[in-house]
Amino acid sequence: MQPVDIKNRPSRSKRGFTLIEMLVVIAIMSILMTAGAIGLSGMGGKGVSSGVASTESLFDEARAIAVGQRTRVRILISHALTNNPGENLRRVLVASEELDATGTAQEGKWVLSSRGVVLPDQVYFSQVYSKKDHQNGSGTIDVMSLSNVKSTYQGEYYYYELNAEGICTTPGASLVIGTGSRGVNQYDEKPRVTSAGKRDFGGFVIWRNGRTSLFHSPAQISSSIQTLNTGAQF
Repeated sequence: MQPVDIKNRPSRSKRGFTLIEMLVVIAIMSILMTAGAIGLSGMGGKGVSSGVASTESLFDEARAIAVGQRTRVRILISHALTNNPGENLRRVLVASEELDATGTAQEGKWVLSSRGVVLPDQVYFSQVYSKKDHQNGSGTIDVMSLSNVKSTYQGEYYYYELNAEGICTTPGASLVIGTGSRGVNQYDEKPRVTSAGKRDFGGFVIWRNGRTSLFHSPAQISSSIQTLNTGAQF
């Protein structure tokens, strides 16, 4: 038997991808990217998502204060600030009824319980889509005045209330924010829809126990958002 010359043995060439295999991979990637885009459509931009998360966290804070202090608590959204109109529809605060020396709530005397948050630039509370009864699309959110606080925070606010047990007094109410812009007299005008933010809305429903459920598409907020025109007030 003759010895085999290993050096002269033909080596196997490494097999590469064929054109068909590459096309299949590209097709699969395209399908996955399309599916991801569809799943994310209508979910709101980064500013809206951030604003919703910050506002939702204040409801958790408010519920903890209500139960811990056994007093009514309100989540406030600035409507018409006396000295700081630039934050109209953007400032969100938590206020509770003031307690006396014995720990008894003083009815109607509201004090700030947190510094709250300011919604991102060009993101505003929607006066049109936020409803007392979201399921039936009815009822405007109540308004209150806040005066015995720092001048920066004085003015009128929309509010959602939790009682001393952390129960929402308007279960099924919705809170909606969206992207918009104001004109020259921006502090006196309601935000209007921009072409880029036509469907850029988000928010949640507040249930009886004070918990919240996020909207996952504009259709869950309102069917009219699907046909919302640029320049419309929201």
